[in-house]
Amino acid sequence: MPKIMEIIEKETKGKSYHTYKYSYDSIGLPSIDYDDDPNKVMKWKDSAETIQYKKSIDIKPLADKIVSDEPLIKYFLDGSRHIFKVDDIAYNKQVFPVIAGQIGVGCCKCEERRMHKEIFYREFVLALPDKANADGWDDVAYFASKVKKVNESEELKDLGIKFSAILPYPTTKFGAPDSKLDNLAIGKIQDCMIEAEKRMVAELVGKKRLGQDSYLLKDGSLEYKEMKSGREDLRILQKIKHNYSWVIGVSKSFNPESCLDPNSNYIADLSVYHRTPVARYENRNFLGDVQFGVWYIRLRDKRRTQTPFDGVVKVEKIMMNELKTVLIAMR
Repeated sequence: MPKIMEIIEKETKGKSYHTYKYSYDSIGLPSIDYDDDPNKVMKWKDSAETIQYKKSIDIKPLADKIVSDEPLIKYFLDGSRHIFKVDDIAYNKQVFPVIAGQIGVGCCKCEERRMHKEIFYREFVLALPDKANADGWDDVAYFASKVKKVNESEELKDLGIKFSAILPYPTTKFGAPDSKLDNLAIGKIQDCMIEAEKRMVAELVGKKRLGQDSYLLKDGSLEYKEMKSGREDLRILQKIKHNYSWVIGVSKSFNPESCLDPNSNYIADLSVYHRTPVARYENRNFLGDVQFGVWYIRLRDKRRTQTPFDGVVKVEKIMMNELKTVLIAMR
């Protein structure tokens, strides 16, 4: 029976090299991968809360006061992906990597101080070069037909899995700075995971799970750039903004160099259980006209951390209008 790569080779008129397979998770080099846009610059000159503070705020007295109250944050969402190099394939005498991805996105609900599964998505995807569509047909229809062929493989049926999509990655960007073919393919899989997170938030909103007494905490940034592919109703942040009325994003990995006035030292020097004032942030080139309230909280004493920013989290809330908002931290 034909193997998966043999089906892809035949269906896309390429040449498979049956190269060594490996996981990118096992060979990754040390790097800093920020949740937010690494090129942004953020200032505190415009406050995003009703009271304009000039220095950090100790939130421990408030935490001690409300510790026995019913938590406002009831849902917790996180996504992960595992990436694998599965082959190399040639089109027009040029060799391209074939990348497979396993995506998981889950949401838990906290009830009576215990976590329970609410929703879970799992998807398997393949990233192929756009050159695989040599005839220039509509990519969506073309690669959907190839997924159907691949899923007819007895090999997959024996494993009990199906691929949800074949994602074409752009080869025209190859040669530009930071545009290795592997990274372009991995970027498409990352976008697929982010779309799954957006779908899950939309599902929770549709089921009326979220509200002013039932917030969702998402692990990672809410700064979703505009996507060129995927579901049209989820591509642009402006279109899904209303879904995030009761969602906050919390990032353990953020770019401290993006902070000016005050600078990153201000965050590094936060006392434990203190937060910064809340900045109003926007980046029209990256995020359109959506604005954010952004603040930082130190949860661990810096004397017990390895770097100045360990123990600090960045918190984001999409602003629903131009008025200053009272944040969860102040309730």
